[in-house]
Amino acid sequence: MRAIQIDRFGTPDVLGIVDAPEPEPGAGEVLIRTVATSINPVDDKTREGAIGEGTPPLPMILGWDLAGIVVNGGDSGLRAGERVIAMSHQLGSGRGTWADLVALPARAVAAAPRSMSLVEAAALPLPGLTAWQTLDWLAVKAGERLLIAGAAGAVGGLALQIARARGAKVDALVSRDAQVAFARDRGADLVTTDRRALQGHAYDAVFDTFGAFVTEAVADGGRYASIATQAGPVPDLASRGVRTTVNQVREDGAGLHELTKLVDSGSLQVRVHSTFGLQEIQAAHARFLQGGLAGKITMVF
Repeated sequence: MRAIQIDRFGTPDVLGIVDAPEPEPGAGEVLIRTVATSINPVDDKTREGAIGEGTPPLPMILGWDLAGIVVNGGDSGLRAGERVIAMSHQLGSGRGTWADLVALPARAVAAAPRSMSLVEAAALPLPGLTAWQTLDWLAVKAGERLLIAGAAGAVGGLALQIARARGAKVDALVSRDAQVAFARDRGADLVTTDRRALQGHAYDAVFDTFGAFVTEAVADGGRYASIATQAGPVPDLASRGVRTTVNQVREDGAGLHELTKLVDSGSLQVRVHSTFGLQEIQAAHARFLQGGLAGKITMVF
């Protein structure tokens, strides 16, 4: 079985294709043949050795996202041949998805969207679940005002669409003028690159994807969620009655099922910037490092 593995930390040239043992699915697990996966910032940080404590021991197989075909559904109810998507919490479990065969808990797996290819679907799990779960924590309801900082990124772009599907009124802070049209086309009302243009104490909830800490924008008694773990905790806003969190994604097949429904209904679109073959893994990471991506980088097995 082919797998993308690192035995040391460093630049993309530490990534190698190895012959790894085939996984043996245990009770409650599903064996999946990988069709496509994608690169996330956490994969890049793990490869560099920037995660620190909590990193699985070397050598390790990287990868969180997975789109593929069920080989053995076990007692999960999934049948061999079904198209599925999944997210593996690689840092927590050590189960990387950059391999020909992956065994994952059935609770982390969901049927893939019918309206897109598995290559496109591979760009959905981690950013989609991050957006979904953080919006759940923020408890954004129809009619409420939500600000998304980083609304044109992989997570922010999906969060914008999910929040609009839930009936929220969304404003967007983006980093470049070239991203304004994307956020506006996805339903944002105000779209700006200038945080000074944001109304103070005006938003029921703020979703901060990159550590912008636009805390002055959230209303008293509101909610503020960051996913930028590298930026540290959100400043204490308890004096204003604002609840805060730094949210971290978790495996969640039920959440993937809900995301799939939004995709198939036309309410959620996934962006793929470019696709590389397995043998091009080092080039794929090098392109990821260049930045300026309008969508995710996917890899085909």
